[in-house]
Amino acid sequence: MTKEIDQNIKEKIESSERILIASHVRPDADAAGSLLGLGLALKQAGKQVQMVLEDGADKFQYLPEYDLIRQSAQAKVDMVVVVDCSDPTRVGHVLDDYGRPDLVVDHHKTNLDFGTYNVVEPEQAATAAILFDHLPDWGLSYSPEVANCLLSGIVGDTIGFRTSNVNSDLLRKAASLMDLGADLAEIYREELVMKPFTAVRYWGSGLSRLEHEDGLVWTSLTLADREKIEYAGNDDADLVNVLSSVKEAEIALIFVEQPQNEVKVSWRANPGLDVSGIAFEFGGGGHAAAAGADISGTLSEVKKRVIIETKKLLEHQKATKG
Repeated sequence: MTKEIDQNIKEKIESSERILIASHVRPDADAAGSLLGLGLALKQAGKQVQMVLEDGADKFQYLPEYDLIRQSAQAKVDMVVVVDCSDPTRVGHVLDDYGRPDLVVDHHKTNLDFGTYNVVEPEQAATAAILFDHLPDWGLSYSPEVANCLLSGIVGDTIGFRTSNVNSDLLRKAASLMDLGADLAEIYREELVMKPFTAVRYWGSGLSRLEHEDGLVWTSLTLADREKIEYAGNDDADLVNVLSSVKEAEIALIFVEQPQNEVKVSWRANPGLDVSGIAFEFGGGGHAAAAGADISGTLSEVKKRVIIETKKLLEHQKATKG
């Protein structure tokens, strides 16, 4: 990242009155927190901002101004920004009428650099941490609301500062955001502790199918599970993070059946293992320790293919380390 690129981004922001910000489908805290953090900073600067998540933001009602988020873009804009997303297909249909984004801000190592300007820093623990660094360079300022959103993104993507990429620099950023008005205790409680009753029941369906073999732990969630329990989301309700806490799990996998013959697959890996490559091979992406992909096929077909390839990956990486 150079000063010249930061200056170009600043000039683009200054010359744009109407700005669209989008992030990926099935948004997590870093997607929603980065979207809102940047969006609110731009609104403070007098910009007309559309913040769009195709799947909505109902589970992020604890974030300031979450109700500003829409599920589709409505008007012509001067600038398009995508945050926390490694490739344009992960945004859904939001960009269909807008083409190449002007700016992409992301921390996934599999990012395709699909923007005119790409602020992609895989060494960062969260996209929200990148925004914390660059907002001043782009002529934008923090408020307590912006700080709260950015800290939520950091807390969510590090599972409460527990991932292996947490370092002292990130903790200093978190402390700075607290000094700016972010409420760490409330963010932690809302993001990581409190779960809706239906989500916990949904976990029960997955846990009842839990399997373990040679360092691999996996389970699945079906469309029928969601319908029976009346779980409103199309994700795993963060069950994958529960699976990754299983002591025997060197790699944890969860398969979430989607409509139209598709399966969402999420991988979680112990430190020293890298699942970003296998996710990329299946059309997805992510980080060394956490990755995902949307794969066409029936649940049973996708499970069989992915488990076979993940076992091969685990054996290879263990042999290489040994």
